[in-house]
Amino acid sequence: MSSISNNQMITNWLSFTNLQTKITNELERTLQENHQLSLKEFYVLLFLSETPEKKLRLQELQNMVGLSQSAMSRLVSRFEEKGCGALKRHICIDDRRAIYTSLTEEGEKKLELASVTLNRALENIFSDVAINEELKKYIELFNR
Repeated sequence: MSSISNNQMITNWLSFTNLQTKITNELERTLQENHQLSLKEFYVLLFLSETPEKKLRLQELQNMVGLSQSAMSRLVSRFEEKGCGALKRHICIDDRRAIYTSLTEEGEKKLELASVTLNRALENIFSDVAINEELKKYIELFNR
């Protein structure tokens, strides 16, 4: 591959990540304005809701959300400080070093409302013709 095509691939990748960042920022803004949630907090609620018992070890959750252990712990603490009652921490009976985080009924309600808002925001974003064309271009480029 020549350096020109290598540079074009890098340029395409940077353009793609720029578009993804714009979309992420819009989703973040929408969730903050409407539900006082960050996108990462939304992901925590979503991932917990998808488990049979509505709970995960903090370590599992941090890997799913893409946060460090300390950042995940701070995120859960912020949830608790907000007093919204969306999450609850439990110490694992089998391994007292492990901490579980579970989704409460209040958390499920918060997730349900935020999901409606997020879906609406995604529909608006992806109904934009320019964004759709740009995404199609990147899909074609990366499928070569």
